[in-house]
Amino acid sequence: MKDVREDGLERLRGLTGDIRAMESERTRIVGALRENQAASWDEIGQACGMTRQGATRRWSKTLHAGSFGSVAGTYHRGRPTYPLSAVEWVVPRHARRVLDLGAGTGKFTELLTTAGLSVVAVEPSAEMRAEITVTAEILAGTGEQIPLPDGDVDAVVCAQAWHWVDPALAVPEVARVLRPGGTLNLVWNIRDHEEPWVALLDDVLHRHTRQEIDTTPEVGAPFGPAERTEIRWRHTLTRAALLDMVASRSYVIVLAPHERAELLGDVTELLDRQGFGDEITMPYVTRCSRFHLTT
Repeated sequence: MKDVREDGLERLRGLTGDIRAMESERTRIVGALRENQAASWDEIGQACGMTRQGATRRWSKTLHAGSFGSVAGTYHRGRPTYPLSAVEWVVPRHARRVLDLGAGTGKFTELLTTAGLSVVAVEPSAEMRAEITVTAEILAGTGEQIPLPDGDVDAVVCAQAWHWVDPALAVPEVARVLRPGGTLNLVWNIRDHEEPWVALLDDVLHRHTRQEIDTTPEVGAPFGPAERTEIRWRHTLTRAALLDMVASRSYVIVLAPHERAELLGDVTELLDRQGFGDEITMPYVTRCSRFHLTT
């Protein structure tokens, strides 16, 4: 019986590895087809024995999440920072070592280091990590696989990135690396649509697709209920930086080149109609959620 058990488990491990490798290769092929506009989602679905909707559900999020590396410099130039009050709210007073999960190009990492904290930044994209210039421990990793030992940090901050993770895997992984009494803190910068020209801008940006992000999620056990706050502020940037911000959106990155150029031209036309020169003030709402580890 022991030989049957060990042989069966070994074969399962081997098959699991093979399936993961094949699935990774299938994702790579789908990504290449979409990047080169060589096949529609209908054709990809048919090739994979799926419907169009099944194929887009399976891969569109993955492809969007992996698209940022190609525009890492554009992302860093165009994306806003965060208000200092957000750092003060999300990081507990007792915290000394903080994980910036999904750190991107280090926008929030910089604020954490400026606050005098010991910071480890975890980001899957090598191109994005290369843009982080502040003094921090910078590691490759994801929300589902954090390269830290158990109980290593006092707080985890995930700024503009939680919507890319699989919560079923990321929640227990975050809990694993937190010390007792630690917190998970989720932060999003959202353009303030109450200003009319910003609403018009978003209409242009979402002409091809509308990305719906849940910025007030629940995470569940082993974390307690959410504590939330919103911070309204304004970010001043150049016209070129605003166009970089647009070009760094995942749903813009994956457009065909002619569609991307058309969209950027429409944004420029909107700015002209609104009478903007080279300096633009963008209103933002920074939405923060804090969850305490309960076990």
